Amino acid sequence: MKRHTVPLRPDWQKRVESLGFAFHSIPDLYWDESACYEFNAAQIDVLEKAANDVHALCLRAVEHILREDLFERFQVSPEWAEYVRASWDADEPTLYGRFDFDYDGAGPPRLLEYNADTPTALLEAAVIQWHWLQDTRPELDQFNSIHEHLIEAWKWFGQHMQGTVHFTGMAESLEDEITLFYLRDTAVQAGLKTFSIPIKRVGWDYARKLFVDGNNQPMRHLFKLYPWEWLMHEDFGKFILLKTTSWIEPAWKMLLSNKAILPLLWKLFPGHPNLLRAEFEPFGGSYVRKPCLGREGCNVQIVFDGQAFMQTDGDYGEPYVYQEIFPLPKFEGNFPVLGCWMVGDEACGMGIRESNELITSNTSRFVPHWFRPR
Repeated sequence: MKRHTVPLRPDWQKRVESLGFAFHSIPDLYWDESACYEFNAAQIDVLEKAANDVHALCLRAVEHILREDLFERFQVSPEWAEYVRASWDADEPTLYGRFDFDYDGAGPPRLLEYNADTPTALLEAAVIQWHWLQDTRPELDQFNSIHEHLIEAWKWFGQHMQGTVHFTGMAESLEDEITLFYLRDTAVQAGLKTFSIPIKRVGWDYARKLFVDGNNQPMRHLFKLYPWEWLMHEDFGKFILLKTTSWIEPAWKMLLSNKAILPLLWKLFPGHPNLLRAEFEPFGGSYVRKPCLGREGCNVQIVFDGQAFMQTDGDYGEPYVYQEIFPLPKFEGNFPVLGCWMVGDEACGMGIRESNELITSNTSRFVPHWFRPR
């Protein structure tokens, strides 16, 4: 695993914007093609296997949560617990997820967290860095078949759905709007009929007892770029429990998007090479404290030898989990975190975020990668 400094494409802004990537420099430089990471094929195999293995562990963990009735630990109320259980029992399919790994190219990848219910950085990983590779190193390869896997996954969804698939999210967020548009486009390429609606315009028809869009048409299948923990507390959240709409991601994924899954994974699979020690209470020495429902690196605290080293601000608080510190690799002052994407039950790509700090945030740069095929 190596980091290279490389020249920019002269017209890189126009190139990425032509692909719909309009937030490449908002508010600061986000897409950074002045550097790239090199891997060998064996390292890509290691990352792919780690993602598939941890995915399997997560599914076993969900079964354990349901069997032992651990919903309170995951801040899921009894009425929502019943809904989550029904979602799992119905085998509602997952579309995507992203495992963030600490990996230096030598030891095993270690799970930092699981972004199980958000497609942040999906367009960058699936499309933008692939076109960069074709423009700059077409003879090389990339751990990236995300786009093709998404289309195939939507085709499978289409065989089990009837009517329109609605897409909803926060219209006021440019990143969310563009990511939502991309995902909707992959569904269209798979032959599905789609419709987009802002989350604030999701309506409930009291007479028909179903969700409706702006044209008063029923929403039977709804993809949401909106966290479950927020969705549950929306004014219309209580109507979700009536089960008139199928949601993507399914409700059981809220258990995996909660960082409480990290201590549970460690308890169930202690010493697993792809896991870090994690607890619900602080332990001696050094650790990272993370809010269970935190996002984008907010309210994270790093403690070295019992002393607070650094902390980020944000709006998230208790409960927390406490995770063993495992040093991120450092390349010329840059700390990369490797995000391995799952589509369905298969690892199919990777995106790299790097920062000059130990905590990766929403402003951390996205850097492309390549590997030389065998």
